[in-house]
Amino acid sequence: MSDANPSSASAASGPTAAHGQLVLVPNALDFGATPQELAVVLPLAVLQWAARLQHWVVEDAKSARAFLKRVHEVVPLQAQLQALSIVELPRPTKGRTAPVAPRAQAADPEIARLLSPALAGHDVGLLSEAGLPAVADPGAAIVAAAHELGVRVLPLPGPSSLLLALAASGLDGQSFAFVGYLPQEPAARCERIRELEGLSRRLRQTQIFIETPYRNAALMGALLDCAAPATRLSVSVALTLPGGWSRTATVAEWRRPSAGPRADLPDRLPAVFLLQA
Repeated sequence: MSDANPSSASAASGPTAAHGQLVLVPNALDFGATPQELAVVLPLAVLQWAARLQHWVVEDAKSARAFLKRVHEVVPLQAQLQALSIVELPRPTKGRTAPVAPRAQAADPEIARLLSPALAGHDVGLLSEAGLPAVADPGAAIVAAAHELGVRVLPLPGPSSLLLALAASGLDGQSFAFVGYLPQEPAARCERIRELEGLSRRLRQTQIFIETPYRNAALMGALLDCAAPATRLSVSVALTLPGGWSRTATVAEWRRPSAGPRADLPDRLPAVFLLQA
């Protein structure tokens, strides 16, 4: 661990040259599916970065090692996998009913300790199980801590299912909001769907949300039951994977028996849902 005192650094002075960087490394979107060739979905420069990083903070150590093995097939790792420092992000507190603001989490000494290699001058990679870290995934707290401690944050380009789905939807891409997960309880979920329709109508804004894959069909059924017939609903499934698809239609059109994919969405592949009233 570095001798640097995390509390002595300040974001007010900006990133410090003596520090390493927090490198946000994108992952493929095939978590839980048949792995695809990384070179197809990630730029070569990203794979080169991943191959040379020695310190990692990750959502899950097992999937991170699997990712690095795949990187090694394209760009050989500069150190053996067993020699890399791979540390998991803290798990959310059990029983917590409301999210904690990333800046509040950043004050946690455990989060600050994860950046000790960066304070000692080493670059640290941040990796989630799929897509961009800290976007609909854990990691925002350590990014916030990096800013607080004067560690430069370097985001690398890669796939984001949210933006890919938005681009493919034909809905408003100038004003949009990602609202995370909807309630699971049917009445509360229906109320939330109607609330999002009202926001979309009032703000002329696309609303984006996701669900755990095994509840995809339940969410789709709720949307068809609760949303207004004229609301436009877009669904994107298994983006960047073979057989992935995007479809946008009004709720009334989705309800037709001839509409094609409806409530029978796959229960093992991720989906992104978007609506615009």
